[in-house]
Amino acid sequence: MSAYTLPAQLTLWQRILFAVPLLGRMIKEVAYGPEENIGYALATFVSLWGCSIMLFGIPGLYIPALCMVPVMFLVLLSITRG
Repeated sequence: MSAYTLPAQLTLWQRILFAVPLLGRMIKEVAYGPEENIGYALATFVSLWGCSIMLFGIPGLYIPALCMVPVMFLVLLSITRG
């Protein structure tokens, strides 16, 4: 038995996103699971970023931040479109 119930029909982008091997399960849990899963997901990403800083030093700090620039552009565009 699953901890969450999925809708009968998922959209194409949801099916593609949930099919990603590592992140798909986590995104599915955050989207359709209990409320506290978003906190666990954020704590996981912050911990992984901290581990990359400890492992790689300054590039471990900068490279994930640089990779988030296109994501933030998309977020800002979606906010301005309404």
